[in-house]
Amino acid sequence: MLEHAVCPSRRLSSRIKTPPGIWVYWLCDERADLSPVQNVSLGGVFLDTPKARPIDSRAEIHFCVQEGQIRTEGIVRHVAPGRGLGLKFTAIKEPDRPNLIRLMDRLRSLSQEAVSRSALFPTPSARLAWS
Repeated sequence: MLEHAVCPSRRLSSRIKTPPGIWVYWLCDERADLSPVQNVSLGGVFLDTPKARPIDSRAEIHFCVQEGQIRTEGIVRHVAPGRGLGLKFTAIKEPDRPNLIRLMDRLRSLSQEAVSRSALFPTPSARLAWS
């Protein structure tokens, strides 16, 4: 019997890939920047930025989204040189928590719609595999 090795995730919540148009304004090491979000979870965010910051650097993160103001504090936990930064949330402003939850709900919904569409309208190479 073939067994699959399962690597447990350290994440408490799953990441959601974000569609184009999700951006954050962030401040870290006294530098401000505006970056697109590659993926997000209730525990953190991965920013698409060529600007590296040292691990354990503290950051303020302000989401620019239709759900309203979302202000968080975070710490740099992962650096992918030339690609981006993974920031772990350390605090979320109390009045902004419902907005973060609404954002996550919207992104999950969009993600599920994309999966459903791809099942209904497979790519040409997928159609060939079925024939």
